[in-house]
Amino acid sequence: MLHQQNLAVCYGEVLWDILPDGPQAGGAPLNVCYHLNKLGLPAGMISRIGDDENGRELMALIKSAGIAAGLIQTDNVYKTGVVIADVNGSEEVKYTIVSPVAWDHIVYNDEQTEVLSAARYLVYGTLASREATSRDTLFKLLETDAIKVFDVNLRPPHFTPTLLHDLLLKTDILKCNQEEINIICELFGAPDDNHSQILFLQEKFGLSEIILTRGRNGALYFNGSDVFQAHPPIIKMADTIGSGDAFLAAFIYNHNQSKPAQTIIDNAVAMGAFVASKKGGCPAYQPTELHEFLNLHLQL
Repeated sequence: MLHQQNLAVCYGEVLWDILPDGPQAGGAPLNVCYHLNKLGLPAGMISRIGDDENGRELMALIKSAGIAAGLIQTDNVYKTGVVIADVNGSEEVKYTIVSPVAWDHIVYNDEQTEVLSAARYLVYGTLASREATSRDTLFKLLETDAIKVFDVNLRPPHFTPTLLHDLLLKTDILKCNQEEINIICELFGAPDDNHSQILFLQEKFGLSEIILTRGRNGALYFNGSDVFQAHPPIIKMADTIGSGDAFLAAFIYNHNQSKPAQTIIDNAVAMGAFVASKKGGCPAYQPTELHEFLNLHLQL
């Protein structure tokens, strides 16, 4: 069972990213969970793995990272998730997401709701809702009082307009990139310009907090009627895998501490750059290394 001190619960896919230089543990919710724990905010996973060697190795890595894994289920039918990643240079990654797999079949139980009743944040995306079982479980968990953080993470064809609409209605904090916000607004008949898109999302879905990531151009944080902008530091990039997940982890970490909005987005962008300077979505690093990076680039 997850300990009640877990302040965040991440829901969805845990898997192996098959990269040109070998497999790496991944899945956006797992990456966020990993970095939350690294930052010092206790977080656990709700997911499902197969009863296979890939699942056992993945579970061993998850536990070794200090991630609460008591709500990661084991499936006797479906295999542990695998994603084939095609890395084109350092900027673009294309994914082939194998289906169906174990995390498509996360079964609801009362313990999940019990854990969330003691947590402050629930982090989720669209991908784990591509099959009915995991989708139904997520929507039950969205009835809890946790702050719902929706990392859109669109992966065609694994979403529908209806799914997006229903998830957005449950959302407290929305994170998306420019391509994703364009898709959402086109589906729901919003204007083309960025300012109107944000206003449309805020009004239609009652979203008071929207994060718009912009790659090399940093990010925008819309908090009510205010907007805050941050630019990333100049780094030597290794790859972009998991940098957006690390960004979100830092956002949640600072949001939980009620830091000023500008500080929240500055730290999130810096954290994304830090992970982009390393290979993989869950690179090994020490807190001292991260703090030195943040001190250098944020002039703390």
